[in-house]
Amino acid sequence: MDLGIRGKTAIVCGASRGLGRGSAEKLAEAGVDIVLNARSRPELEKAAEEIAQAHGVKVVAVAADVTTPEGRDELLAACPAPDILVNNAGGPPPGMWHDWGEAEWQGAIRANMLSPIHLITAVLPGMIERKWGRIVNITSGSVKSPIPELGLSGAARCGLTGFVAGTSRQVARHGVTINNLLPGQHETARIESLMNNTARNKGISVEEARAEAYGANPAGRFGTTEEFGATCAFLCSAYAGYIVGQNILLDGGAINATL
Repeated sequence: MDLGIRGKTAIVCGASRGLGRGSAEKLAEAGVDIVLNARSRPELEKAAEEIAQAHGVKVVAVAADVTTPEGRDELLAACPAPDILVNNAGGPPPGMWHDWGEAEWQGAIRANMLSPIHLITAVLPGMIERKWGRIVNITSGSVKSPIPELGLSGAARCGLTGFVAGTSRQVARHGVTINNLLPGQHETARIESLMNNTARNKGISVEEARAEAYGANPAGRFGTTEEFGATCAFLCSAYAGYIVGQNILLDGGAINATL
């Protein structure tokens, strides 16, 4: 399916691996030039080279920490007028309410709320002027169904969700859409770490930990980065102009809810 975005340019954050990499791959497959961002330069440059070779698009790697003003400035200097922005940042470590002080809260809010908001507000004026733009924020299923040990992440991402809810409806008339993707468990390095921790804590094998997790999911498996990326690419497509301010859950049905 031709998504109608060939020749456009996208900034994809956290894109050297995992869900960000999957999103960048599918956008590149659709003919979009990519400005790839992550903090680790060697891994990022390797990903950029692989995506460019696989899809024949222009890929620029910008190794920068977008949780800092300097990092965002560097990224936007490399791509001041993106047609598409995909915000993505890993969440803070798990814990419980009594583990989190001022520093932990400030770090979570800076990474998972304020940084994407700053990037959104930086690119929106140009998108509005050009009468077209797509912004997708990769958040978490914990925004919809809280996970106690991920309270830092959930709270910060809920703040971003609230900002998107209002802002998306202000800019939609200009041909600009903002939506959120809420992943559940996907085949990423993070899930590998989680399965290893679960196995160690329960005194079982990693294979047994995976079997338990699969059994708890209606789909009987974890999601893939490819299908996640395809969903992201569709939200960035020419056909998604009427999808505004939505929170789209990709979790295999794990969250048991009617709406």
